[in-house]
Amino acid sequence: MADFSAIPWIAEHIELYRTDPEKAHMWDSAPLGGPGLLPTLLLTTQGRKSGDPRALPLIYGEFDGSYVVIASKGGMPTHPLWFLNLEATPECEMQVGTKHVVARARVAEGDERARLWAKMVEIYPPYTDYKKATERTIPVVVLDPV
Repeated sequence: MADFSAIPWIAEHIELYRTDPEKAHMWDSAPLGGPGLLPTLLLTTQGRKSGDPRALPLIYGEFDGSYVVIASKGGMPTHPLWFLNLEATPECEMQVGTKHVVARARVAEGDERARLWAKMVEIYPPYTDYKKATERTIPVVVLDPV
């Protein structure tokens, strides 16, 4: 499935972010087999083909004044659409709880990537399994507020 926002539990999380952002921010992943409460933001990118806004909730970490998300797609062999959208247009918007943030995306490299990957694995350990499941290098995306 190309459009993850059409998956029912993701669509519900997007709607929750729009109606109760504080509850959506610390999202309970346990009903889906996850580790429990996870910090999430609602990332809105510009569709690289349509030009339309595309929103998706993502697990994130906040480090050095920036937000970090992992383009894991659950270890699938291709990058997620939101990442491809950011490659085409790095400017994006986020909702982090009730806070709205305009940002510019970039991919972390080298030592920064290793440091941020380790911090994100602390937040969500399954990233390690996703890394083992794919041959691609999973992008660590830094969203720098502008």
